[in-house]
Amino acid sequence: MKQPFVLGCILMCICIMSCIPNKDLVYLQHMEQATDSTQVITEKQKPYRIQINDILNIRVKALEQDNVQIFNPVGEENLNADGDERAYFDGFTVDLHGNIRIPVLGEINVLGYTTEEIEQMLEKKLLEEEFKETANIFVSVKLTGIRYTVNGEVGSTGTKTLYQARVNIFEALANAGDIQMTGNRKDVLVIRQYPQGQQIHHVNLLDAKVMQSPYYYIQPNDIIYVKPLKQKSWGTGTTTMQTVGTIVTALSLVTTTLLLIDRI
Repeated sequence: MKQPFVLGCILMCICIMSCIPNKDLVYLQHMEQATDSTQVITEKQKPYRIQINDILNIRVKALEQDNVQIFNPVGEENLNADGDERAYFDGFTVDLHGNIRIPVLGEINVLGYTTEEIEQMLEKKLLEEEFKETANIFVSVKLTGIRYTVNGEVGSTGTKTLYQARVNIFEALANAGDIQMTGNRKDVLVIRQYPQGQQIHHVNLLDAKVMQSPYYYIQPNDIIYVKPLKQKSWGTGTTTMQTVGTIVTALSLVTTTLLLIDRI
């Protein structure tokens, strides 16, 4: 009687240790009141400042559109390009010195500026050097999508691009097939680019306070890495049924081996 009891206890302990508990899978636990969260999120959001290798979409409009056509490239290098390729051909890439090169205006430093500040800068420069107030110049500057990379325990790894003004980390992960069951949602790494280099930040997606984090909204060129849980390396299964099935298979193999040995 003792042996089956001991065996049952061992099986139960293995199941408990091997299975992934529900609390490690549910996002945004202990959520606070919506009003408080909204206020905090608004305070945490800061305008993005342009970094090296960003690609800007710049468009200039005026009453006489033909006069500003030179500032609006059409990607002649590859007319069949779309998405990222079209952005590459039509956009203005920020070089290693933080400059972009615009026809007629030449090189302009945009490193560390917001898109709104660049709009004002270009509009002022155009009015001073090329046009009069009566031309009614209008300048639009946008990032050509938010390009980021996802690695680790997600449905689809690789470099992604979302054509939105802002993207939170849940949207970014959903676009990559979301975190798999074996992924560690409690410690997701966000590798972010800064003028002085890259830094690694830790984000806990299980806690609702993640919405207050400065890394809740991703930035262009971010790298998101989802680490595996220990259960994956154990290989016993992610659910109770999988774990029990693995253990039963192993025990059957051992029993069969022992019976064969006894017969020899």
